[in-house]
Amino acid sequence: MNPSLLLTVVVPAYNEQERLGSSLQRMSDYLQSQKDTFEILVIDDGSSDQTARVAHEFAQRCGSPVRVFTNACNRGKGYSVRRGMLLSRGRYGLLSDADMSTPIEELPHLRERMERDGLAIVFGSREARGAKVEVRQPFWRESSGKLFNMLMRSITGLPFSDTQCGFKLFDLEQSRILFQLQRIDGFGFDVEILYIARKKGLEAQEVAVTWRNAEGSKVGLMSGLAAIRDLYAIRRNDRMGLYEMPPPSLMSD
Repeated sequence: MNPSLLLTVVVPAYNEQERLGSSLQRMSDYLQSQKDTFEILVIDDGSSDQTARVAHEFAQRCGSPVRVFTNACNRGKGYSVRRGMLLSRGRYGLLSDADMSTPIEELPHLRERMERDGLAIVFGSREARGAKVEVRQPFWRESSGKLFNMLMRSITGLPFSDTQCGFKLFDLEQSRILFQLQRIDGFGFDVEILYIARKKGLEAQEVAVTWRNAEGSKVGLMSGLAAIRDLYAIRRNDRMGLYEMPPPSLMSD
């Protein structure tokens, strides 16, 4: 961790060549306007398109500190976020999806809540009171999301109404240990991180945000089913004591 660096933005990206460049530009422009020190980490998850090239070209031409890492193969969003957070040098780590369904301008709301209440995690929610969903998902995705949340609450006991929004802020001084303990590489990682945080006595809160559905989601039927399996894996991992000590090797890339 660099004590002079306030924020690391971790952007997991898989086959995002079409929108990654504009998203990075918007993030960079906004963060520069805030006068805080920051870096952007793009974690290319073994994309089959030109995602890595787009990220490297942006890093070379922009005036912001951007670092790009490419997984050797497609490992999953959870793996990419873990890798980014463990490589981060800022005090705070922001997970922001490449599609920017939650705009970067929502960051101050999360940071204000975190600093006011001394929280380890503050995350965006589309279901919290006051959330503004400007472009909705297709009906089948909204329905499957509600089913997932119902199962998540039942299986894990977590009280949250929306764990899957891709906009989460971490106080890394408190919560870096969560990524060291994380085991799930797929879309269920959000729930796992919040589950481990509760075990470790770290407080997390969800905050209403503006959200706009972006076309081209990577979450399909199979990945949705895998996320449900991840819920049971979390409970199994806990029973096996896997959340007590980090694995011997965190990263293979």
